[in-house]
Amino acid sequence: MVEFTGSEPIYVQIARDLREQILTGSLPEGAQVMSTTAYATTYRINPATAAKAFAQLVDEGLLEKRRGVGMFVTAGARQQLRDGGRTDYRNTVLKPALSKGLALGLTAEELTEHVTDAIHELQEESR
Repeated sequence: MVEFTGSEPIYVQIARDLREQILTGSLPEGAQVMSTTAYATTYRINPATAAKAFAQLVDEGLLEKRRGVGMFVTAGARQQLRDGGRTDYRNTVLKPALSKGLALGLTAEELTEHVTDAIHELQEESR
């Protein structure tokens, strides 16, 4: 169960959690998302808060509302998140990490070796 903490608005946290579920495949394309009422009851929040998060994801093209049926993950939602996430990852995670490595005096070859080693470690951990 998700816990909503911190100063960030709950609807932002809900939207981020749903994006992550779509990205990881735990909420696959075509899957129905629980209703705002069910979401509010499960997480003990105001239904309007859940509705605001869902509306944001509809605006982003990740969810679609089927009148009288509910909210569903759109076709292509996972790829849309991957495409956007790759650019964001490069700019907000990778470049600053590489910049720090260069500032520490690591060479391009050393950085490449560290990245390769870290990838192998992560792959081993996930097995």
